[in-house]
Amino acid sequence: MAALTNLGMRIQETISESTRDLPFMGRSPNLEFFDTDEDKVKKISRQLESSSERDKLEAMKRLVALISKGRNVSEFFAQVVKNVGSNSLETRKLVYIYLLRYAGVEPDLALLSINTFQKDLADPNPLIRAMALRVLSGIPVPIISSLVVLGIGKCASDTSPYVRKTAALAIPKAYGLDAAQFSSLMTILSSLLHDRSPLAIGAVAVAFNALCSTRLDLLHPHYRRLCRMLGDLDEWGQIQVVALLTRYGRRMFSAPTVSECETPALLDCNCSLQKEGDLDADLGLLLNSVHPLLQSRNPAVAMAAIRSYFYLSPASAHSKVILPLISLLHRPYGIRHAALSSCLNIASTCPDLLRKHITEFFVKIDEPSGVKRLKVRILVSLANAENTNELIAEFKDYARDTDDSLVSDSIRAIGHCAKISPSANDSASAAFMNFLESPQENMVTSSILMLKSLYQFTPSSSISASSKVIARLASRLDTVTHGSARAALIWLVGQYSASSSGVTVIPGVVDWAPDVLRKVAKSFAAEPEAVRLQCLTLAAKLLALSPSNSTLVLLARYVFSQARYDVSYDIRDRARMLAAILRGLDLHEDEVLEDENEGDIWERKDEDAGGVKLRIEQARVVLFEGKVHDPPSHFFQEIESMRFYTLGTMGIVANKSLYGSEDAQLPDWTAQGVDSHLRDSPVRYFLIILLGVSQFFRAGIPVAPDLFGSLNLGSFREQLSALYWLIAVVIACR
Repeated sequence: MAALTNLGMRIQETISESTRDLPFMGRSPNLEFFDTDEDKVKKISRQLESSSERDKLEAMKRLVALISKGRNVSEFFAQVVKNVGSNSLETRKLVYIYLLRYAGVEPDLALLSINTFQKDLADPNPLIRAMALRVLSGIPVPIISSLVVLGIGKCASDTSPYVRKTAALAIPKAYGLDAAQFSSLMTILSSLLHDRSPLAIGAVAVAFNALCSTRLDLLHPHYRRLCRMLGDLDEWGQIQVVALLTRYGRRMFSAPTVSECETPALLDCNCSLQKEGDLDADLGLLLNSVHPLLQSRNPAVAMAAIRSYFYLSPASAHSKVILPLISLLHRPYGIRHAALSSCLNIASTCPDLLRKHITEFFVKIDEPSGVKRLKVRILVSLANAENTNELIAEFKDYARDTDDSLVSDSIRAIGHCAKISPSANDSASAAFMNFLESPQENMVTSSILMLKSLYQFTPSSSISASSKVIARLASRLDTVTHGSARAALIWLVGQYSASSSGVTVIPGVVDWAPDVLRKVAKSFAAEPEAVRLQCLTLAAKLLALSPSNSTLVLLARYVFSQARYDVSYDIRDRARMLAAILRGLDLHEDEVLEDENEGDIWERKDEDAGGVKLRIEQARVVLFEGKVHDPPSHFFQEIESMRFYTLGTMGIVANKSLYGSEDAQLPDWTAQGVDSHLRDSPVRYFLIILLGVSQFFRAGIPVAPDLFGSLNLGSFREQLSALYWLIAVVIACR
């Protein structure tokens, strides 16, 4: 009876232990470990010192949960280190996770467990061996660098590919710990390059980039094997190896020639790229290996493949990356943004590749602001004389968006389309005039600035009813408050203020121009600097058109008088320059540019003043003709800068170079590719030479000692010549 009772109690305890972590009523079994109650946190020390593995495991789970919540639990480091040799595998895993987090905070205490880590490197469990090396290489104490390198070397020849992967990832850590270990680490890396496990080779690529990224010649004997392994690698490994092979391809192959671009094999995805013999066979092997990755479900792998294929394939094959790239536009926001950035790069360099898919870049109302603005930039890059009307209609809709930045970009895009196609000038001008009726200041400001840019770019004779358009603009001067917009409006008034008809209040000047000068002169002191500069220019232009009008002379005197005492050097210099230009005009009132007490405002008007006096025709040429266009705005500069970044990098997403990323341009193509025989495996030639020697024995030919000496050759050409000699002798003897 007692035995049955004991058995029942043991069964009950077993069931209780087995079901304690099962979720009940929808509650997560490990949710209790995220409880930050101070009483439970204080129990951790006692549990870590307990002899019960269950208590230690519970304490470690609570510590890892606290770490995940961002809490500093380094105070328990000494007690955790004592459990590094725990018999419980689960506890040891959590201890290693803790030590990885705080080994840099408490390096001296971490050294106490060095012997345990070295012992664990020989543990039967590969997971323990890998974690021990990971923690050992994560202790930032240079004095143990030699021990770390020894551990990496031991794990580099481990039977488990997971352990070899960990050894490869530990190489950059060891190099950062002690750069003097470079030669030893290079030896280990050279052995890891021969690894044939798809699990480990991705980490080897990472170690290669960290240790000797410029020594691409070390990849010669491994190149073909790496190309053939791409399909078998895990997704992370594919990204690393494809990036490495892309740099190798640019450095070790010559650029595809025009004849290679016309290779029929390049137009058929199912054909071998090197079938026709024009393309380098090894480069074709890489392209054929990368091509299936274009359809990868992992967007990072697809982007790496797109980058590699676009920069390595001939121009006629670039179209193959477009559909995979467009398919990424239907992914979540982050992926879509990166894909659109790459599309903008292609649109700014090879727009013909994307013009057939232009509708994919039309803006949708529910898209984020960043995506909308990128799409507008892409559409601007794809604009040509054939599609401007369609794009202008699209941009008109985008200009009514609630996002001010998208409104500004859309209006600039309309102006760009009008510059591309002169036939679209009238529709663009009409759109801008409609935007002027909007209550949104941003829309009005952008429209005026683009009208100025458009009128600068296009001769006024090709713009219908230009005077009427500018007259409407002048009537809205009081409602325009933005400094740049007011300055642009005043410039337009001055530039187009000449009257071709004789029926005007002031001969030679349109009726509305003097009133604009009057309004601006009234508030001259309170205007922004750009507006004051344009006000001076407007006064000079009106005087040059009608120097005999006393009203204009008085307005000009008032403006020039205020400019004389302006705080800005630019304003005072502009006034002096314009006064010098106007010295030669036959003004109606000689005293207009003179002060009763001080005489000439800028300089004496007597005949001995010196300098060149311009005739009225010359002054008009200086003031009205030969105007340069405004410099490109930030909007267009951003589009142009995209072409300097590489597809698939963070630099193209952020539109600036980022430290530590591959944002720089890929290496240039070499003028002449390296000898393809360098990529032959030495093992292959060793086997071929052994086969030749065996033929000697089978033929009954004695092998002289000097023959074996000739086989001990290093260069490929010497090996090949020896092999040819052996085969020739065998054939002759038979």
